[in-house]
Amino acid sequence: MIDHSVLTIRDLCTEFTTDDGVMRVLDGVSFHVPRGKTLGIVGESGCGKSVTAMSIMGLLPKPFGQVVAGSIIYSDQKDDSQSELDLLQLPAEKMYRMRGNRISMIFQDPMTALNPVHTIGKQLMEVLELHRPELKKNNVIALH
Repeated sequence: MIDHSVLTIRDLCTEFTTDDGVMRVLDGVSFHVPRGKTLGIVGESGCGKSVTAMSIMGLLPKPFGQVVAGSIIYSDQKDDSQSELDLLQLPAEKMYRMRGNRISMIFQDPMTALNPVHTIGKQLMEVLELHRPELKKNNVIALH
């Protein structure tokens, strides 16, 4: 049977090093996101929603936070072929290219998500400029 998931998280465990020692904050998180579907993760404050997302995106604060077990499988389907990547095994440079291009996150804190000094259009274009340089400014509709 073909797995039609774009993202599969299996037994994800994340730990933080604190002054009081190592604290496991995620322990065995598993879920999948079917291709073409949206998954909402809900829960009370402090239950691990943001840490789960930051673990997937490789955005845990270094060196204190780290994924210590599990897999994060991203399935990229091009034509009839399908390649799978374990995001935890990607070198930092390849993960950087994935973020904002193939996988992204909308942060919940509006003060860190959008900067009121810049237009929303400029902030949206920044993602494209960083991750899709082939989209030249003259080929894209200007957002002002």
